[in-house]
Amino acid sequence: MPSVAKKLVVVQSNEPAPQATPIESTRPEELRLLEALLFAAGQPLDEAMLARRLPNGVNVKAALAQLKDEYATRGVNLVRVGKKWTFRTAVDLSWLLTKQIVETRKLSRAAIETLAIVAYHQPVTRAEIEEIRGVVTATGTLDVLLKTGWIRPRGRRKAPGRPITYGTTEAFLSHFGLEEVGDLPGLDELKGAGLLEGNLPPGFGVPLPTDDSTLRDDEDPLDPGDIDLGLAPPASRSEK
Repeated sequence: MPSVAKKLVVVQSNEPAPQATPIESTRPEELRLLEALLFAAGQPLDEAMLARRLPNGVNVKAALAQLKDEYATRGVNLVRVGKKWTFRTAVDLSWLLTKQIVETRKLSRAAIETLAIVAYHQPVTRAEIEEIRGVVTATGTLDVLLKTGWIRPRGRRKAPGRPITYGTTEAFLSHFGLEEVGDLPGLDELKGAGLLEGNLPPGFGVPLPTDDSTLRDDEDPLDPGDIDLGLAPPASRSEK
């Protein structure tokens, strides 16, 4: 019995194959709006929030994808954090950037008074500061001023106990916009600024300040042991 051969007939259609509908790109002005929203936001934004801010009909998901592609090779990238979007520094550049935080500290009244006394009466000892203020000066008050770099130990008074004398620094001048300590306001200027009352005790005066670094006749240099206390700069290698 002859075998029956089965022929497969391939039917070719003359109709063209359907083509995928191209995705319409976001218009430039809409992309700019999206970019501005993300840039100005202080925190990542989700698609729902962006949709409420953009004109009606904008495909937020497609716009985000397009913007992400445009920023892919830049120093700032558009990234997704969870379900939200934000701009971030490119990962390969993050090592270049550091965040500096300036911590502002308010000086206490005792510290301000002590600083003023050092500025006007330098070189001055702690005991002399206390005599002028009329109260005991806490060690922490001087420590704060030393840490700010506005005062420094100058030397030691030629007196019993050889107390340390203090003076101001260049950092003090720089912070308060002074060329020299002599530019500090005098008695008349302090009165004019309302910083001194009209009824001053007889003989009251404001000393003429000077920041001459030369030790006076009643001062000795700081002791070598003061280096261990952080009171004096280390001697140079040439000094023995």
